[in-house]
Amino acid sequence: MSVDVQSIPRAPGSLPLLGHAWQLWRDPLGFLGSLRESGELVRVDLGTMPMYVATTARVVHEVTVRQSRSFEKGRLYDRVRPLVGDGLATASGETHRRHRRLIQPMFHHERIAGYTQIMSERALALTDSWTAGQRIAVEEAMAEFTIETLAATMFSTDIGRPAVEAVRRDLPVILKNMLIRAASPKFLDRLPVRANRDFDAATENLRGVIDEVIATTRTSGLTDRPDLLSVLLAARDADTGEVLTDTEVRDELVTILFAGTETTASTLSWAFHELARHPDVEKRLVAEIDEVLGDRPVTVEDLPKLAGVRRVLDEVIRLYGVTLLMRRTTVPVELAGHALPAGAEVAFSLYAMHRDPDVFENPDTFDPDRWLPERKAAVDRHAYIPFGSGNRKCIGDAFSWTEATIALATILPRWQLRPVPGHTPKAAASAMAHPDHVPMTVHPRGA
Repeated sequence: MSVDVQSIPRAPGSLPLLGHAWQLWRDPLGFLGSLRESGELVRVDLGTMPMYVATTARVVHEVTVRQSRSFEKGRLYDRVRPLVGDGLATASGETHRRHRRLIQPMFHHERIAGYTQIMSERALALTDSWTAGQRIAVEEAMAEFTIETLAATMFSTDIGRPAVEAVRRDLPVILKNMLIRAASPKFLDRLPVRANRDFDAATENLRGVIDEVIATTRTSGLTDRPDLLSVLLAARDADTGEVLTDTEVRDELVTILFAGTETTASTLSWAFHELARHPDVEKRLVAEIDEVLGDRPVTVEDLPKLAGVRRVLDEVIRLYGVTLLMRRTTVPVELAGHALPAGAEVAFSLYAMHRDPDVFENPDTFDPDRWLPERKAAVDRHAYIPFGSGNRKCIGDAFSWTEATIALATILPRWQLRPVPGHTPKAAASAMAHPDHVPMTVHPRGA
């Protein structure tokens, strides 16, 4: 295969030394969404390093499924390795396969069913904490809920409280700076600016606290609990008998915390925002929840019956999905009619892909009914992959869907959230297109 990268169209607006990095800094979501106008595969320069962005579902499917064995995790994951080490998010090859085999049982249906009581209890605690007329920052409330819920499944004793506090303090700092750092030339990491200092300090502190929690759990002998930490410490490969080292356990815990908080918190924040803007959708949703649940808490058996809730969540995560994912070719690869060499960085944005007007009618419009069976059938199944696809698909997708469904089904029957005048939430890019701020007032339902 002869390499022909020179024929790949380059995105407009490149600057000397910085390339397109300045556009990613200034308006990452707008820039990524604009690339489809240049072709199915578009060159973007990160400093002097070329990155090739797949802009259609067809080419993304080639990368993630059809030719996935020709790719490894790319630059984005190299750049966040100081945070997550060699957890599932960054590991490649046999390390990734081994860790996925060990961790997969934690996210089987039966175990997630066991977590639903914790999720329901945390959601009820959140609803009980609000008072009529109270003004809340929804994005902060949802972050608190997801962190507390995940922490309760990860650490079943108070030993884990320091890690919970570290996540609450450090994770927002890390997420805020992660995408910019990943897309920037590496030499900028050494600049003595606040963003670099904050990112490095938050990363070091979070990893250090979790190291202490793991060591304390081992020395205390509390490794037989039904929480994620204990399961990781006890995990043993059925084929080889290998176990995870403390460092590997730490890396997986940080990865789960990183992946399991912003996704759900962002999705729930946007859901309340969109429902407030579409009261007809909210009314139908509340009626469905009332019909399925009555006055009792959500159980795992209820989840399949809450089809309207699932459609709302599908639509929210379509509109406000993952900002950027990257892969690196390990052998020469042909994509979109172009031959790439081994070592080429290939990226794709689920946020941009899920707003493709060639796939989704009125792609920027919130329309949960597009996921009704008769309309959903018309959408290419490869065009909507909220948690990725192939062997790199997010292992915790069912956990996240379950948690978000329980939260909406618990909160909506009791509270009506209405926007505070004067601020319209805007999408800000980090791992997700999360809202910058969602100030709302809570009102008793039916009052």
